[in-house]
Amino acid sequence: MSGLADVRTDNDSPKRLAVLEAAGRLFVTHGYGAVSMDVIAREAGVSKATLYAHFASKDRLFATIITEACHQGVAAATQLAAAEAGTDIRAVLTGLGGRVLRFLLAPRTLAIHRVVIAEVARFPELGAVFYENGPGRSRGQFTAWLQRQTAIGRLAAADPDLAADQFLGMLRGNLYHRALLGIGPPATQDEIDSAAVATVDTFLRAYSAA
Repeated sequence: MSGLADVRTDNDSPKRLAVLEAAGRLFVTHGYGAVSMDVIAREAGVSKATLYAHFASKDRLFATIITEACHQGVAAATQLAAAEAGTDIRAVLTGLGGRVLRFLLAPRTLAIHRVVIAEVARFPELGAVFYENGPGRSRGQFTAWLQRQTAIGRLAAADPDLAADQFLGMLRGNLYHRALLGIGPPATQDEIDSAAVATVDTFLRAYSAA
């Protein structure tokens, strides 16, 4: 794994990418608290002025890493599901669930979660940065999608916030917790697909409009 910032967009400058990649490597290796902006600038091979031109502070740099990782993962999956409004709702949710779970089990995602868990007691602001730019943002997008699907009669989620929590919470089951703790081999694609199908089965028993 190259680090937390294994992301690419068409608008990324080489120096910005270098900073993201260097910060990702350093955060994973040394932890959030032990890494200064000076160290990040040296690792990335950029001046401090260049670093601060892209990122005003270390917490904003960390927030960018989280945001861009989630944009590729959970947020992208929600956009995919929204684009498939004409598809069978079970198929959409199953595809979404599988993609979300694969995102949660990805080495980059697990590395981010471990850094936050290890550091949040000393740096409480890190928890807020992580939640607002990662799980909270993705949850909000999924909740809005559930509201739209309920409004057009494809689901019956009277409390979309609760429904989103239940769906995402079921996905964060045994496979995720074992991976987070480094227990056993990585989950297989069959295990991921089975977990997604079981989640959707349970979810639709509660929220199907049929």
